[in-house]
Amino acid sequence: MSDIVIDTHNISRVYNPTTIPIYAIRNVHLHIKRGEFTALVGPSGSGKTTLLNLIGGLDKPDEGQIFINGTDITTLSPGKLIDFRLHNIGFVFQSFNLIPVLTARENAEFIMLLQGKSKAERGTRMKQLFNQIDLEDKMDSRPGELSGGQQQRVAVARALASKPQFVLADEPTANLDSKSASNLLDIMDKLNREENITFLFSTHDQRVIDRARRVITLVDGQVATDTNVIDTSAPH
Repeated sequence: MSDIVIDTHNISRVYNPTTIPIYAIRNVHLHIKRGEFTALVGPSGSGKTTLLNLIGGLDKPDEGQIFINGTDITTLSPGKLIDFRLHNIGFVFQSFNLIPVLTARENAEFIMLLQGKSKAERGTRMKQLFNQIDLEDKMDSRPGELSGGQQQRVAVARALASKPQFVLADEPTANLDSKSASNLLDIMDKLNREENITFLFSTHDQRVIDRARRVITLVDGQVATDTNVIDTSAPH
């Protein structure tokens, strides 16, 4: 199996192509390897969220190709793309996107339900995940009974429930206070180091950038810098 999980080949996303074209993303060529903990940064309007949506198959490039674990998702039919996302990509959103009437456990296992996993499989996976996010005692609570930080941890559990190839996190700490953000980043950092889960963040948050071990800066839809950060916290 290749170490390259995400491989974009000169992708562009263009608005108003028939009048005055505006490039949200322009000729981006990017490799993300398995186990990376990468922050995608840049000013507002630089194309961070657009690039994340393209990689996640939520939007389609006007030019170029996107390979996820060797599969060119730009060639998939809408139905096959939905199925591919369901089994390969985990998403964490700024706004949590939990279903209010479901418990934390039901929210987190929802993807597994769509995949047709058995009750026993779901139960085992939920027990494992809620232990990892330190919310074993909140599994039966509804989102309205949880703090913002707790809700976002449930969203991380949901993203990881299906054991995806990687997790895309769009401004995951934006609505969290400092303590909640730090706790969330501790959990994701631990999952990355111990289980080799690949994370790609879109962020303005310096707290996320400081934890990242690779920082890619977008400016006007193009990669301006791509830097591997010396990891001083790794065990020696």
